Amino acid sequence: MTLKAVSPGSRVIVQKLTGKGDIKRRLMDMGIIPGTEILVQKVAPLGDPVEIKFKGYNLSLRWNEAETILVKPNEKS
Repeated sequence: MTLKAVSPGSRVIVQKLTGKGDIKRRLMDMGIIPGTEILVQKVAPLGDPVEIKFKGYNLSLRWNEAETILVKPNEKS
């Protein structure tokens, strides 16, 4: 499943980044790498942007960026 499909309040673990080029590099530079736990905090009414929290800070992602992040549910939460 992609980060775009996750509902607010859910915790997920990043499995893979499917984006290419600048988008993938930008996400990796911010610390979104496989194994990272992400809490989806808010989703705008029309779905764009998605606000997430990870590694102690908040980040808003566009829908097209969120759909390049493959995640799995966090079994520990």
